[in-house]
Amino acid sequence: MSGLFGVVSKGDCTKTLFNGTDYHSHLGTEFGGMAVLDASGSQFNRQIHNISQSQFKSKFYEDYKHMEGNKGIGVISDSDEQPIYLNSKFGPFCIVTAGLIENKEKLTASLLKKGISFSEVSVGGVNVPELIAKLIGQGSDLINGIEKMFDAIDGSCSLLLLNKDGIYAARDRYGYTPLVVGKKEDSWAVTSESSAFPNLGFEIIKYLEPGEIVLINENTMVDKKHGGKINQICTFFWIYTSFPASSHEGINVEVVRERCGRALAKKDKDIKLDIVSGVPDSGTAHAIGYAMESGKPYRRPLVKYTPGYGRSYTPSSQKARDIIAKMKLIPIREIIKGNRIVVCDDSIVRGTQLKNFTVKKLWDCGAKEVHARPACPPLMFPCRFCLSTRTIDELAARRAIRALEGKDIEDVSEYLDSNSEKYKKMVEWIARDLEVTTLRYQTIDDMVKAVGLPKEKLCLYCWNGTCPSKRGK
Repeated sequence: MSGLFGVVSKGDCTKTLFNGTDYHSHLGTEFGGMAVLDASGSQFNRQIHNISQSQFKSKFYEDYKHMEGNKGIGVISDSDEQPIYLNSKFGPFCIVTAGLIENKEKLTASLLKKGISFSEVSVGGVNVPELIAKLIGQGSDLINGIEKMFDAIDGSCSLLLLNKDGIYAARDRYGYTPLVVGKKEDSWAVTSESSAFPNLGFEIIKYLEPGEIVLINENTMVDKKHGGKINQICTFFWIYTSFPASSHEGINVEVVRERCGRALAKKDKDIKLDIVSGVPDSGTAHAIGYAMESGKPYRRPLVKYTPGYGRSYTPSSQKARDIIAKMKLIPIREIIKGNRIVVCDDSIVRGTQLKNFTVKKLWDCGAKEVHARPACPPLMFPCRFCLSTRTIDELAARRAIRALEGKDIEDVSEYLDSNSEKYKKMVEWIARDLEVTTLRYQTIDDMVKAVGLPKEKLCLYCWNGTCPSKRGK
C-alpha cells in the first residue's frame, strides 16, 4: 500500500509537504518521493529516494530545504519509484498513485503497439505510475483521461496529479483506497491518511467518494467529477493498514480496533486468563478492546523497539520480514512467566512471524498458556486491489486446507463457513502449527459490525473472494 499527500498553499508549501508525506511512512517501505511546482507554474523540482533501509525523514530532510514552491505532491511507495514527470499534450505534470493494476502487462503491450514508449522500470516490470500517466494521456483532457484510465484498469488506482492548475485528486472508481481533503487558513491538502492533518493544522473538509475527481488550488476546491454509487473500501485499513489516528468514511481506526477486541472477548467466556496483550503496534488497540470487555488487565509481555524497525508485514521479501519480526519485539520475562496470556493480533497472514517470533518468545519465557486471537477471519484470497497478501501459497489458511485435503482445491466454500466442520478442522490445524493453546478467529459479521458500514460498502475479498463491483467477481 502506498500513501499519498498533496498540498497547495498561498506561500511556500515544502515543509508541510515534507511532514505530511512523512506521516505516511507506515504504509510503504520501498521508495519515497516529492515533487514541487513553483508559483509561476513553470518549474518542477522532483526528488525520489530508496527508503528500504532508511527513514523518509533522513533521506529528504536536506532535499526539502532546497525545494521551493506553493504546490506539491508526495508519496511513500510500496513498489514503484515516483512521482513520475510527464510532458503531455495537456502540458507538463507530475503524478503519484496508490493501488494495484492487475492487467498492467496487457495495458503496457497495447500502448507500446500504439508507439508509446516507457522510460521508467520497476522490479515488477513497467513502472505503474508511468503507465497510469500514459493512459491518462490518451484522453481528450485530464478529466477524460482519468476516466478512460479507470475504464481500462483491472484493480484499483487513486492518484494525485500536479500541474499549473493545482492538484487533481482522483479516488479509485470503486473506493478501495481512500483520499481525504483538508483545509486551513492559507492552504488546501489531500491525503491518504487523515492522521496527517491534525498536527499540520488542517481540518477535514471532505472524504472523496469513489471515482470522484477534485481540483484543489490556493483558494478553493472544485468538484470536477462526481463520485459513483459503488463503494467497497478495503476493510483491512481499519484492521491493520492505517494509522490509529486516521478515519475513513468518518470512522476512526482505533475505535474500530477496540470494537474488534471487544467482539473477540465476548466469544471467550470459557477461557480463563491472567493478562491480555497485543502484538505491537497494530494488535495493541484490539487487545485494549479485549481487556475492556473481559475485565482482565492489559499488559505488555512483548514490547517493540521502535527506533529503526518498521512494519514486518510490508517488506516484499520473506527474509526481510523475518529479520524485522525477530529483532523488533523484546520479551519481558517478569510479565510472561507463569501467566495465561491472550495475544491479540490484527490478522494471521502467513503465520510464520506469529509462530516463530511472538508465540515462541512467550513459551521460552515461561508462559503457562498462549491463546491467539486475530481480529479478522482467516485470509483466503490474495488481494487484487492493493499490494497486500500476494499469493495463495503463502496464506496460513490455504496451507491448512492443503494439508487436510492432501492437495490444493479450488472450491473452498465450506472452509469459509465458521460453523462448518471443515472450518473447525482448519482452525485446529493452524493452532497446532502455531503451537498455541487455543486459536479463535473473528467472524466476518463481527468484523463488519465493528467497522460500522454496511457489508456491501466494504471490500471483503481477502476473506470471502467476492466484491460488489464487476471487477471483483
